[in-house]
Order: sequence, then structure tokens, then C-alpha cells
Amino acid sequence: MKLLQSWRWYGPNDPVTLQDVKQAGASNIVTALHYIPHGEVWPIADIEERKRLIEAEGLSWTVVESVPVHEAIKTRAPEAEHYLENYRKTLGNLAACGITTVCYNFMPVLDWTRTQLDMEMTDGSKALYFDWVDLAVFDIFLLKREGAEADYATEVLQQAEARYAQMTESDLDALSQVVLMGIPTEADITLEHLSRSIEIYKAIGFDGLRDNLAFFLSSIADVCTASGIKMTIHPDDPPYPILGLPRIASTKADFLAILKGVDQAFNGVCFCTGSLGAGKDNDVVEILKAVKDRIYFAHLRNVKKDAMGNFYEADHLGGDVNMYEVMKVLCEENAKRAEPIPFRPDHGHQMLDDLHKQSNPGYSAIGRLRGLAELRGLELGVTGDY
Repeated sequence: MKLLQSWRWYGPNDPVTLQDVKQAGASNIVTALHYIPHGEVWPIADIEERKRLIEAEGLSWTVVESVPVHEAIKTRAPEAEHYLENYRKTLGNLAACGITTVCYNFMPVLDWTRTQLDMEMTDGSKALYFDWVDLAVFDIFLLKREGAEADYATEVLQQAEARYAQMTESDLDALSQVVLMGIPTEADITLEHLSRSIEIYKAIGFDGLRDNLAFFLSSIADVCTASGIKMTIHPDDPPYPILGLPRIASTKADFLAILKGVDQAFNGVCFCTGSLGAGKDNDVVEILKAVKDRIYFAHLRNVKKDAMGNFYEADHLGGDVNMYEVMKVLCEENAKRAEPIPFRPDHGHQMLDDLHKQSNPGYSAIGRLRGLAELRGLELGVTGDY
């Protein structure tokens, strides 16, 4: 039994069409109802309509990415129970439509963080990039977070000061827009909004956020168990504290604690090799072996880090992550399952014709097509399953 080759699709407005997905060779769609505001219930009619569109093209929809966890739940605010009840209803509606694998994250405020969306590679393609100096410029000189300097190495602080002195207003605006792009919301986000959120999480801290995750999982355990829903938590991206925000899904110890904290079969992992690979102390293969029995979904991508910990999205088989060993362990685990583990290529380079097109950052067509083809070939080489 082969892994289930999947593809993230943002819906009818995605510039990458379902026909493009079929030509890339994927058979399974990973999508979400992004137009529904965070915290509101996903109606069965809307789920069924999205499912109809996908199946009309001969594809299937088995993984939701994502059902966002409202900030009120993450912070355990007074209105958290309202949003928990809505979340439970959404899970029930998805299960009623036959969709039972749900990806989510528990990152405070920011779903992901990069500082550049178009780093040019030597071959002329473009990749997403995270640079500590640029983040320090944003944090210290734009966000002006109190005590931010203490979170950066001396070398980074020195370079940030020099870089800031040379940046134009346009440069600073562009940097701010890229960082704030990681905040999933329907409204415009300001630096003041981000600062207020940081203060809230400063009071919650690491232990409080981990407790709130356990509270969330315990609150949905009944509906997940009854309906067969498998929840898959996505690693922090990047996998370390930034902007004073705590991170609780970044390391092997974090994931073991999450799985043990609510030790039930529905509580699983979305194994993202790229997010975990950005952590300088993370052994991605070791983490995979530790949590493999609870992996219900995988993102396979690669990153390349430098001595300072800056990283860019590398070719799928060309970065710091040993993708051969990852694929080997994943295929061994998949062989034990009754249903195949879905995976998708992630954050492909913008290349060829896509250099002249507008697409969601990291989600252009051709770079992911290349990544899926490489991963498909790697799986074949590992298993010999023709």
C-alpha cells in the first residue's frame, strides 16, 4: 500500500486549479473553507459543496487543513466555551460528510513566520526565507517590543542596527507586511494588535499554553472518539520562540508531552519535516520514530540552515533533512496501517512559468509538482512497490 499523494488546494479562487492538481499526479485534496470566519461553524451544506467540486474532478477530500483554533481557546478567554462548542459542531459536520482527518496548529497569533517570500536561488527560482537579522529589525525597530534585545545574539543585534540604518520606508513596510502575513485573520492587522497579543501570551507562558492545548483536546475528545475524527497538530513554524511568544510544538519532548497529555488515539501529529528541520537541535528522523504511530498526515519539504540559524526552503530532496530516512520510516509505518497515510509536498519553489504568476506564498504549482514527483520516486525507491 502506497502513501496517499495529496495536494493543498485553497478552493475555487486558488490560481492552481484541480485540473493542475491531477496533472501533477496527486489523487487527494487537502483543503479548508477559508471564507468562513475563525470560530464559526462550518455548515454541512458548505462542506458538501466543496466535496462535490473536488469529486467532480475525480479527486477525493480526506484531510482538512485547517480548522483554525480560535485565539479565545488558545488563551482560554471567558468566551472560549462558545468557540469550543462551535469547533465540536464543525468536527461533527465534517465527520457526517466522511472527512475525518483534521490538521490544526496551536501557535500563538502567528501561523507561520518568514521575513522574505522571494529569495532568489542560484537557478533563478524563488523560495521563502527566514532571517534572524530581519526579524530583529522588525521586533526592535518596528514592533518596538519591550526587552526584545535580550532575545537576540550580539552578532544579530549589531547586524540589525546596521541593516535598519540602510533600509528605506518601503523596505520596512515590505518587511512588516511579510511578518504580519502569518497572522490568520479576516481583518487588517496592526503592530498594536500584535503587541497586545504578545502581552497576553507573556502572561500565559509556556506551561499555560501547554495546559490550554490539553484543555482544548480534552474538550473535543468525546466528539472525536464518537465520530472517528483524527486531530493532527502541526509543528511550530519556525520551531522556537519568536517575538516573545511561547512555543509548545517544536521538539521531540514537546510532541511526546502533547501525546501523553491527552493519551487517546484521536490525538495525533501532522509531521512537517520542514518546520521541524528548521530547529538546529532537532533530529527529524529521531522525532519521526518517536511519534510515528500517531502520525495521521505529513508535510514533506526541506530547509537549509546556516550557522546563524537562518533558513530557506530548499529542494525537497536537497536540504538538511534526510528525506530518504524520513521516507523509509514513514513507509514502514504506512505498511502497518489499514488506511494509507496522506502526505503532500510543501512550499515548492516559484519557478518556470510560475515566476510570472501570482500565487499563495509557497504554493505555486510547478515547484510543488517537482517536489511531489521527487517524493513519489523516493517512495518507489524505498519500497520497490511498482
